[in-house]
Amino acid sequence: MKILAIDFNSLMNRSFYAIRHLSTKDGLETNALFGFTKTYQKLLAAHQPDVVVAAYDLHAPTFRHKMYDAYKGNRSPMPEELRPQMPLGREFVDLAGGTVIGIEGYEADDILGTVAEYANTHPGVSCVIATGDRDSLQLASEAATVSLATNKGDVLFTPDKVREVYGLSPKQLIEVKALMGDSSDNIPGVKGIGEKTALSLIAKNGSLQNILDNLDSIDATPRIKKLIGEHREEALMSRTLGEINCHVPMEFDPEVLAKKERQDGALEEFLRKYELTSVLESFGFSKKEEQLTFSAPQIPPCEVLENPENLAELVKTAGRLIFLPEWDKGEPVSITVHLDGRKFARVTEKISSVLESLLALSLVKITFDAKPLYRFAMRNRIPYSGELEDVKLQAYLLSNSDKSYPIPDLVQSYCPGLEEFPENLRDAAALGPLYDAMTGILAEKDMTFLYEEIERPLCEVLASMEEEGFLVDEAGITAFGQALDSQIERLKDELMELAGQEFNPNSPAHLSEILFNKLGLPTGKKTKTGYSTDVEVLEKLLPYHPIVGKILEYRKLSKLSSTYVTGLKKCIQPDGRVRSTFNQTETRTGRISSSDPNVQNIPVRTELGAEMRKFFVAKEGYTLVDADYSQIELRVLAAISGDKNMIDGFAKGADIHRMTASQVFHIPFDEVPAELRSRSKAINFGIVYGISAFSLAQDIHSTVKEAKQYIEDYLKTYSGVDAYMKKSIEQAREKGYVETLFHRPRYLPDIHSKKPALRGFSERVAMNMPIQGTAADIIKLAMIRVYRRLRDEKLESKLILQVHDELLVEAKESETEQVMAIVKEEMEHAADLSVKLCVDIHQGKDWYQAKG
Repeated sequence: MKILAIDFNSLMNRSFYAIRHLSTKDGLETNALFGFTKTYQKLLAAHQPDVVVAAYDLHAPTFRHKMYDAYKGNRSPMPEELRPQMPLGREFVDLAGGTVIGIEGYEADDILGTVAEYANTHPGVSCVIATGDRDSLQLASEAATVSLATNKGDVLFTPDKVREVYGLSPKQLIEVKALMGDSSDNIPGVKGIGEKTALSLIAKNGSLQNILDNLDSIDATPRIKKLIGEHREEALMSRTLGEINCHVPMEFDPEVLAKKERQDGALEEFLRKYELTSVLESFGFSKKEEQLTFSAPQIPPCEVLENPENLAELVKTAGRLIFLPEWDKGEPVSITVHLDGRKFARVTEKISSVLESLLALSLVKITFDAKPLYRFAMRNRIPYSGELEDVKLQAYLLSNSDKSYPIPDLVQSYCPGLEEFPENLRDAAALGPLYDAMTGILAEKDMTFLYEEIERPLCEVLASMEEEGFLVDEAGITAFGQALDSQIERLKDELMELAGQEFNPNSPAHLSEILFNKLGLPTGKKTKTGYSTDVEVLEKLLPYHPIVGKILEYRKLSKLSSTYVTGLKKCIQPDGRVRSTFNQTETRTGRISSSDPNVQNIPVRTELGAEMRKFFVAKEGYTLVDADYSQIELRVLAAISGDKNMIDGFAKGADIHRMTASQVFHIPFDEVPAELRSRSKAINFGIVYGISAFSLAQDIHSTVKEAKQYIEDYLKTYSGVDAYMKKSIEQAREKGYVETLFHRPRYLPDIHSKKPALRGFSERVAMNMPIQGTAADIIKLAMIRVYRRLRDEKLESKLILQVHDELLVEAKESETEQVMAIVKEEMEHAADLSVKLCVDIHQGKDWYQAKG
């Protein structure tokens, strides 16, 4: 009999970090669940087990916590996006025929060890332990093989493989951990002894006890002997903490478990519910919910007019323009027009002139993804009448968890009975029915304003911004990059000198070797490939050696050079301008994102990062006007919650963070120190995001108890905010969704879940999304108002950039004063709230100056 024992938490975590940004149409993150299901199926195929067991950790303290209070005390909390996926992963294992085991007082490793011990003591039973944690290698035996997930694939560790890699037996790895500790579990070990030294000591002496019994005579430096002697008790405790308990008191009878069968019906329903389509086939299910067992009927023929000269007249007769261009590098190569019923036209010649005649028509124009059309028309100075109806934008509003919205999928959702058309005409034929169906649904959901007054007109604004682009100072970027490269080379030389040898500072492995083995610095977090050298670890090592500060500086400059010098220069077009793509349909909150380059992530909070804004310049005879909403999310929170204290504070023009500090920390307003203002700022913005006491404590460097008290005091001070949060959760439970002031919805299918993690995640979204989403809606309204005002007043100034709550206009110098007045007025009047919207506005020859 073969048992497959899965380290559930380990493999879910690996999947979570390996696969990013995967979710259902309802917005539930499923990246970890998807990766785990794929891994599970791969393990079944590779090992053909008779029994599957998945061991997981409970939240309760284990015997190790009782032995050592600080055990795993440095662990970061589970990411909020992962938390609701954990119970789903366990449900999947159960439905797939496996058995899920969690035992209070013990860790998953101990359960795996107990299963391995069962195999060791029962002839004819073998075990494969699937994990991403090297701690389990101590379990390798003749009967138990460890399948270790690595970046290069799964590696099978038998006792011989362990000896090949480490030069030790599996059980001796426990002795190694006793000496070197484990930063990921906060096991202390012997401070100053790293992995290389620990491996050498155990290889020579066999065990920790042998080392302690013969400390004076072992082959080691006086420093190492002294360290072991001083930390004898820590080493012994670390050995106990690091040894997996293979005798957990639990009922485990693989003969019984082998009889458990896969629940095919429930499993298929589960995979479809969470949209794990690609996993369906690997379990023997069809990707389609229904299989046709009969021959498909013959598709009736369609009439296709090729390049008709009277196309505009034909469209007028049809009553509306339904068209789908095909694009190649921003240029249309064909246009398919659905005229009526089964009658179509296809245009492949004189496309520009045909488009000009079609766009000039004063009738409803329906397409899919209108932005390339707007850009083409703007670039070629083709006039157009009215706005384009965009089925893609409608689909985004009704289900904002996807990015591409394939037309066949939309048909299945909104027009399932649509008649069949030839494949090359199918998408164009679907646009009219989809538009009609979704327009009706938007009206039913009170989302017509959101589509007609925000998203539809915004598409034209974004097209204009993409066409305009923004001018950059390439010579300045080059000079800055050269200066950076010189600094980087100088730092590299200094690093070699401080290390006393050549090494690659870009290699984490080389860096780990230098810091922890050669220089003997205290080890930090342990990753799957060794000790971490991330920023958090390095900052803690700053007091120990001057090389650490140099490494941090080297990394900062290297990142700036590669991402914001070399990367930005690649995006510069022949006219010296950079044209980012503004993505309108990729976020669930309604925010705009950007790519190629991602201007949303240009660093501004560091001196060097701020220098980058100097490279974004105005063209000759123009200046840049920068306008930024002041604390818009807090103002929205005040307006939505109706909190009197917060509304009064904004009405008086008070420093809201200082006011919060005064009321929460009970200090006179004028006596609030900078440190407490900074803390209150973190509280203000943290509350908006439903922050936990644990996370707040990390942000403001306080105890969890203090952070909890701060939150309680805050909610007493701003009782309206407290009431709003509770009401939002109640409304989500009642309706199944929350929405912005402009009725942008976010559906919360797990708001009634019996699983606390899923329910808690939905409750936090219920509190935050209306605030963040309303702020996103307001900046979009502001963009539309500014764009139209500049156009209607026939100004030559152009809106060129949007970054979060900030707009940037390239203003003609003679129009600057007028433009600043327009932008400020339109932004501050974009929405009618009970709290006044305020805008900080400045101008300058480059973005740095324009930030004021």
